[in-house]
Amino acid sequence: MISYLRGKVKIKSDKYVILDVAGVGYQIFVSPAALKELGDKEEIELYTHLYLREDGQELYGFLNLEEKEFFELLLSVSGVGPKGALGVLAIASLSAVKKAIIHGDPAVLIKVSGIGKKTAERIIVDLKNKIDILPGEDQTIYPSEVGDSAAIDALVGLGYSASEARDALKEVDKEIPEVEERVRQALKLLGKK
Repeated sequence: MISYLRGKVKIKSDKYVILDVAGVGYQIFVSPAALKELGDKEEIELYTHLYLREDGQELYGFLNLEEKEFFELLLSVSGVGPKGALGVLAIASLSAVKKAIIHGDPAVLIKVSGIGKKTAERIIVDLKNKIDILPGEDQTIYPSEVGDSAAIDALVGLGYSASEARDALKEVDKEIPEVEERVRQALKLLGKK
């Protein structure tokens, strides 16, 4: 099992990186948030999960061990594949997704392509008692933490893609709680691009 790789980035696309490790190129699927955080670094290290299928093998990469372990927990849920699990990690911060599961809020999970209401509810039922939030961590779910569901819907309704909306909302000040103001600020950012 390949669980960790460090090497030079040869190719970076919007869904994966090809990592040169001692002359061998590994294609590793990563979340858009991880790609953004990696930036233009030439050498990176990733924790990996090797997903075996009948028709091939795929590597999924994570910036830290906690994300990898949560990804593997998501894979244990019936009906959740690696693309869906990676999508869950892309919609909001790991702590926000955990809080949503603990509080039984499927709205966050439904935003992921390929995860419907039944699968979201199954994730909550299966994982509610398997995950924990760090002691002392605030258990309140803030709108800006859970992917700005209403704000994303509003921006998509205005013609932007969900990923454009998510990226713009990540740049909006998290202290702004009102959906309307978050949308207004995101529109300003989108207008500059």
